[in-house]
Amino acid sequence: MEKIGIYEFMAEPFHCDFSGRLFMGHLGNHMLNAADFHSTARGFGMQYLMSIQRSWVLSRLAIEMEEMPRQYTKFDVETWVESAMRYFTSRNFRVVGRDGKVYGYGRSIWAMIDTESRQPTDILSIDNGAINNWIVMDKECPIDKGGRVKMDNDAELVRTIDTYYNDVDINGHINSVKYIEHVLDLWDMDWYREHQIKRFEIAYVAEAHAGDQLGFYRQQTGENEYCVRICKTDQATGELIETCRSKVTFRQ
Repeated sequence: MEKIGIYEFMAEPFHCDFSGRLFMGHLGNHMLNAADFHSTARGFGMQYLMSIQRSWVLSRLAIEMEEMPRQYTKFDVETWVESAMRYFTSRNFRVVGRDGKVYGYGRSIWAMIDTESRQPTDILSIDNGAINNWIVMDKECPIDKGGRVKMDNDAELVRTIDTYYNDVDINGHINSVKYIEHVLDLWDMDWYREHQIKRFEIAYVAEAHAGDQLGFYRQQTGENEYCVRICKTDQATGELIETCRSKVTFRQ
């Protein structure tokens, strides 16, 4: 079996926005599915991990696109493990058309948790560190790894939302892709008529669950660059707890 997984997808028409191009959220979902297909076929996927009270959780995701695929376009998501440590592993993606056109790249960092304690657990303990057999260090992923999303106290609360059944994933917390969709909904239709998403990155800090109310704080940090902090309210103390941070860079 090859170390690099290649999985075919299509920009289905009802997964595309008003411009006829694939939604960023659906692209993120395709990447996460490719990651699961790849890890499952190689013995360290969610299906196996759930049987031993373990699960992958996404810690960071960065997607940088030159262009989003148009509706009905068939494309491949390539994915490979770049590195693995005790508590984190990095996985990369390349989005490429059937004609060889490269649409963009993605970088992700994952942790493994104990599904009972919800605490990080040793990735290298699974099958005697078998994930190391699948590491690819010589395949290029030319986008920035990204760093900490820096914001100050001037960020403005621009939206508060409630969370429900459709926001929750197999791990029982708010779905990673749902955060992406909620962040990108902070800009209206007129904005997207003039701008395209060049780069999206998100770092997950704490879990949120169905019923949690999420507050979205936005701050402009550069030309066509915005940072967003998402917080939940502790129902017992009323304290704001940060669940994730995101940075979005647009092009006109």
